Amino acid sequence: MSALFSPTALVVPFEQLRMTDVDAVGGKNASLGEMISQLPSGVRVPTGFATTAHAFRAFLAHAGLADRINNLLSTLDTEDVRALAQVGAEIRALVEAQPFPADLEAAIRDAFVTLCGANSAASFAVRSSATAEDLPDASFAGQQETFLNVVGIEEVLHKMKEVFASLYNDRAISYRVHKG
Repeated sequence: MSALFSPTALVVPFEQLRMTDVDAVGGKNASLGEMISQLPSGVRVPTGFATTAHAFRAFLAHAGLADRINNLLSTLDTEDVRALAQVGAEIRALVEAQPFPADLEAAIRDAFVTLCGANSAASFAVRSSATAEDLPDASFAGQQETFLNVVGIEEVLHKMKEVFASLYNDRAISYRVHKG
């Protein structure tokens, strides 16, 4: 991890990210940070911020969400397509209903204000950047949701939960089980 931010950081501006941060923020985010820092001035790259793997773990730990998810997954037979669809839908609903921990939500709101300033019409992409997306024996690319043209902090927060929830779509659950 780069020395530009703490390992317990919840939100990190792209400008502070480097390729050494893949474990903390995923490959897409680390690549954007590296590109921003290495391109000559005058080459414009849209900026943004990343929530960290630490932030995601804090979200899952908040109010026992991870335990509820693990309980649902513990007896799931991923070969049973109906059961997979039902459990996946239940987990996604739990994730989307889960409130953010107060410190995480405050960090996201602060980063959003810094990012868009007075431009209330600014639109953003909300997407995943998995920390294990392109392993030699696995590829998770395209499994999680991506949202474009998201306007306003409330919509960004909502779409972030939808992206988190998409880690539990039927295909993603089954793929992770089959890849161990």
